[in-house]
Amino acid sequence: MDGANRDWGRRGLLGGAAALALPSAGRAQGKGPEGWPQGRSVSLVVPFTPGGGTDLVARILQEGFAESFGGNFVMEHKPGAATTLGTRLVARAKPDGFTLLVGSNSALSQAPYAFRNLGYDPLRDFTPISLLFSSAYLLAANPRWGSLQQVVEAAKRAPGTLSYGTWGVGSTAHLLMLDLCERTGTEMLHVPFGGPAPALTEILAGRVDMMFTTFAPARAHVLEQRLVALGTPHEQRLAAVPAVPTLIEQGLPGFLVSAWWCLAAPAGLPAPLAAALEQAVRTATARPLAARLSEEFGLLPLPLGPDPLRARIAHDLAMNEGLMRKAGITPE
Repeated sequence: MDGANRDWGRRGLLGGAAALALPSAGRAQGKGPEGWPQGRSVSLVVPFTPGGGTDLVARILQEGFAESFGGNFVMEHKPGAATTLGTRLVARAKPDGFTLLVGSNSALSQAPYAFRNLGYDPLRDFTPISLLFSSAYLLAANPRWGSLQQVVEAAKRAPGTLSYGTWGVGSTAHLLMLDLCERTGTEMLHVPFGGPAPALTEILAGRVDMMFTTFAPARAHVLEQRLVALGTPHEQRLAAVPAVPTLIEQGLPGFLVSAWWCLAAPAGLPAPLAAALEQAVRTATARPLAARLSEEFGLLPLPLGPDPLRARIAHDLAMNEGLMRKAGITPE
């Protein structure tokens, strides 16, 4: 293992993001299904900016697939339009296995209610390979905010002046904050970004107050006290930050997140390749690297395979339709 990998946990996600984006070293060819990859790089499309939790998931797949199949598997970051730009790219790609989506609930179960011309159908335009992980979340804020109660009191005194970041209208981060504002009777200013990392940069600089974020990109900042974690939208406290109370503990019953990652391919992927990819996912998520990153960065395993993914998308589409309507979000 090279120095960048050895230092992964010490330097934190943001410091290692550049190393993650590099292609895997060349490996022996011919381990995969006939005709694939045969020396050609495979793109793992990440529809977020570098430095987010999706990079961790993509890294697990990148290294596991290279071991299973040989060849190069390259993370290709395609952020934009609340993660729909990169997702649409994969939906329109040739179904030959050389373009794969490291997708999320944002693009596959929330965006259909935020964008009028989405450019893809979450169920029709993809070959589902597998659910992967769900993510731990934090409400991360600039250190000038010492507690959630302090934030709520300030927001009530001056409606619309406190600000929060997200990675787009209708994203998980957006819905969580809308829910928080509704429950606490507050109003805050929404500032959308291309991903968690640029939003956290603005929070660190004090130009944005807070955001709901996946644990991975905020981890180093919270542990080194550059950011403060005001709460977590989970049933139990996170083992990595046991001092941070849940939002349920802070008087918000049932305040929970439903966020996940998956692997998908364009519709029409040949069945033998889809089956080989599913098996490679199972192998990759069982490797020690997956266990270590899951423990350090709050990745929670989900049922594997195409059927759980298909069912989860359908379930969440139905659930999010009601949430979006309640939040007053109409397709743009």
